[in-house]
Amino acid sequence: MQKRIAVETEATHCSTCRMGHVCLPVGMPTHEVEQLDTLVKERIRIEKGQSLYRHGETLNALFGLRSGSIKTLLEEANGTQQITGFFLPGEIVGLDGMIEGEHSSSAIAMEDTEVCVVRVQDIDEISRYVPSLQHQVRRLMSKEIARSHQVLLALGSMRSEQRLAAFLSNLSQRLAILGYSPTDFVMRMSREEIGNYLGLTLETISRLFSRFARDGVIRISQREVKILDMHALNELVGKPC
Repeated sequence: MQKRIAVETEATHCSTCRMGHVCLPVGMPTHEVEQLDTLVKERIRIEKGQSLYRHGETLNALFGLRSGSIKTLLEEANGTQQITGFFLPGEIVGLDGMIEGEHSSSAIAMEDTEVCVVRVQDIDEISRYVPSLQHQVRRLMSKEIARSHQVLLALGSMRSEQRLAAFLSNLSQRLAILGYSPTDFVMRMSREEIGNYLGLTLETISRLFSRFARDGVIRISQREVKILDMHALNELVGKPC
């Protein structure tokens, strides 16, 4: 049973939020961002392991992560799960339901997590006098589709070491955008979850982490990662450096 805790929203404004530079308002004119201050009327806290929403539930809101982290996954009737994404603070969760009007995946908190609730009906209403808001939502949907395509590309054409290197490189870039160190970080997801996401076994993920550490690309202790050679990491992926 999911447990949600309502959080006071008195001081919650898109125009002053510390996540505003990476969340829904990113790139919007200042005067329009200020008009978004009425968009978030509710914040909720989800305990680790609890669901924000489940597959098949009606879409009635998008969720902006203020703190914590969330994984999205597909669940088969036999209990098998396939992780489809990991989300960090400042990122928007729930876009999977925008087309059909219901969520195509489930969203689970990987740690105690707090989200801003953005009701879809409020987006429609505010878009009447903030036209760029609809553009923002379309941009976020396009970004989510591009992310899904990148995952499919990795699963379909990359070798196992390339998949893990691409995952670490992408995580580094996202943390840098949030203002955190791109080379020293703690992974919120387990090795088993990373393997599930990348279509690799736990044994393969553990072996690759050990190999990357042995080759001097990273230093790793439990979930603490230090990227020692970003150039080598990007070369593994095939990125220009």
